[in-house]
Amino acid sequence: MKKKPIGIASDHAGFALKQYVKEYLDAHGLKYKDYGTLTEDSCDYSDFGHALAEGIEKGEVFPGIGICGSGEGIAMTLNKHQDIRAGLAWTPEIAHLIRQHNNANVLVMPGRFIDNDTAKSIMDEFFNTEFEGGRHERRVNKIPVNH
Repeated sequence: MKKKPIGIASDHAGFALKQYVKEYLDAHGLKYKDYGTLTEDSCDYSDFGHALAEGIEKGEVFPGIGICGSGEGIAMTLNKHQDIRAGLAWTPEIAHLIRQHNNANVLVMPGRFIDNDTAKSIMDEFFNTEFEGGRHERRVNKIPVNH
């Protein structure tokens, strides 16, 4: 899963945790592309969520990590894109399941509700869990809306 740079994005409420994510990725020798925000000034999660999703769709990055205060807003934004499966995880167990059962290609974390140690455990689980396939593949294939 880690052949391309990892895409990361946050709003102001997720900025501090995103800075920790960069430290984590650097420590693991993983390249990344930061789609913003670049400060703690108030901003809109949707601007950065769309930029991250478009980076994944264009093949620039894979997978992604999105962060906002609750994680909900950026997850909703990311999931508007047909090829994105963004899963909100606030525990390592949930990170495991969004990879194993849902083949999530974006990990979303709630910046205001988890500490760095929890984020580390969540990222460890997300990056080290493979998609199980099987019955889950059939379900995941039904997620996109076909017009």
